[in-house]
Amino acid sequence: MQDVLVIGAGPAGLSLAAALGETGLAVQGLAVADPADPWPNTYGIWVDELEDLGLVRFLGHRWKDCTVHFNGGPLALHREYGLLDKDHLQSHWLTQCEKHQVTWCQGKATRIEHFATHTEVTTETGDCLRARLVVDATGHQSTFVKREAAPELAFQAAYGIVGRFSASPIRPGQMMLMDYRDDYLTPAQRRQPPTFLYAMDLGDGVSFVEETSLAHHPAVSIDVLKDRLHQRLHHRGLEIKETHHTERCLFPMNQPLPDFSQRVVGFGGSASMVHPASGYMVGALLRRGPGLAKAIAAALASSQTTPSLAASLAWQALWPAERVRKHYLYLFGLENLMAFDTPQLHQFFAAFFSLPTDDWAGFLADSMALPKVVQAMIGLFGRAPNPVRLGLMRSVFSHGHLLGRTLMS
Repeated sequence: MQDVLVIGAGPAGLSLAAALGETGLAVQGLAVADPADPWPNTYGIWVDELEDLGLVRFLGHRWKDCTVHFNGGPLALHREYGLLDKDHLQSHWLTQCEKHQVTWCQGKATRIEHFATHTEVTTETGDCLRARLVVDATGHQSTFVKREAAPELAFQAAYGIVGRFSASPIRPGQMMLMDYRDDYLTPAQRRQPPTFLYAMDLGDGVSFVEETSLAHHPAVSIDVLKDRLHQRLHHRGLEIKETHHTERCLFPMNQPLPDFSQRVVGFGGSASMVHPASGYMVGALLRRGPGLAKAIAAALASSQTTPSLAASLAWQALWPAERVRKHYLYLFGLENLMAFDTPQLHQFFAAFFSLPTDDWAGFLADSMALPKVVQAMIGLFGRAPNPVRLGLMRSVFSHGHLLGRTLMS
C-alpha cells in the first residue's frame, strides 16, 4: 500500500507527485494518458514569481517590454513576463518522480471507497490501487472532489494561434498582456461581452496571438473567439501564413471551494486554485505545492494518523483561513469585472495597472496578506474615475455577501 496516490498527471498532478516523492513518502500516480504526453497549452508567468522560487531556468521566453492597451491608449507595465518551457518543466518533474521512485499507472479512476486505514481507487479496467491518502489533481471537472453548491459558473475562454503572419502582430520583443481595443468590432459586437488580445513575439518571425474572454456567464464560445481573432487580424491588415499550434482554453473562474471535511484532497483546478479575478494558477501550483507536500508528509509520519486527519491537515495547509477570506474578496472583484460595461472595464484596468507595481502584482499572484489586499483595493477606488467607483459601490449591495465571507470565514 502506498502513502499517497495522486490522480492526474498535468502540471498540478505531476508537480505534486514530484514534491511528495521528495519528502520520502511512497507515492503512486494514476493518469488516463501517459504522464510524458505533451501538455496542450502554453503557460505564462511573471518572471519575478519564478525568481522568488529559484525556477527561472524553466522559462522558454521572457519579455521586458510588457504592455496593456485600452481604447485610451497603451500603458507600459515595467515588469518582466515569461513563458514557461513546458517540455523542460514536465521533463524535470518526470525525472524527479523517477528519482524518488514515484510509479505511474495508466487508467481512469471510476470508484473510490474509504476504509478506516486507507482508501481504495478502482479503475475502469478493474485495477485496485490502495493508499493512505488520495489527492485528486484532475482539474476543474474532477469527479471525486465534493464542493459547495455551484453558482452560475463564469468561464475564462481563449482561442490562440502560434505561427507566422504576413507582418508581426506586435513589436519585436514585445509581450501584450491585454489589448482591449475594440475598433475592429461592429457596433452590435461592441454591445456583446468584451474580449482582449493576449500576444507575444516568440522570435524568428513567430508570434503567439490569443483572443481571450476574461470571465463571462455563459462562456463566450470558442467559435466567437476564433472569429474575433481573425477579424482583429484582418482589421490590422494581417494574414496567417503558417499555423504551428492552435490553443483552446476553457475553465471556470468562480468554482466553489471544496468541502474541506472530505477525505479526497484536491490540488490545482480540482481544489479551486484558479485566481478568480485573473485566471492565473501555475504560480500558485509552484508556490503552494511544496508546502502541501510537507504538510502531508508530516501528517503521515505517524502510523497512528488516520486518513481523515491527514486529509484535514492537508486541506488546512492548502486553504488556511486567511486564504479562504482572500478568495471571497477576489470573487467580489470578479463580479465587478463582469458587471462593468466596456468603457468602465477599460477605466478600471487603466486604474488597476497604475497602482504601485507591488500592489497589482501581489493582487494577481495572491501573494499579499489580506490587509494589504484591502489597502490596494482602497487605493484603486481612490484612483478610479467616477463611473468605476459607482459600479463598485453598487456591487457592495448586489454582492456584499462575498465581502461578508471575507470578514467572517
